Amino acid sequence: MAKTKKPKETITPSDDLIFQAIAEGQALISEGKTKVEAAMAIYRHLRESPQETVINAFVEGASLTPKGALTYWYNCRRKLSREVSE
Repeated sequence: MAKTKKPKETITPSDDLIFQAIAEGQALISEGKTKVEAAMAIYRHLRESPQETVINAFVEGASLTPKGALTYWYNCRRKLSREVSE
């Protein structure tokens, strides 16, 4: 008998959390910070969120293109996992 895989539960962030993350990213960009710094700040807020949510926040909050946002998502995820493991 084949085992059925239980779907991974995703945490849906509140709209307030998403808006807060985007606002922080936009504020960092307006201060002259890099897109990397803005994306990392957004990712720290939304790391438990679905990938699509984080990518959309990167596009709005860090002035990234959708393809660039995906690359930043991978890089932020790797960077944060390295920080946690140290």
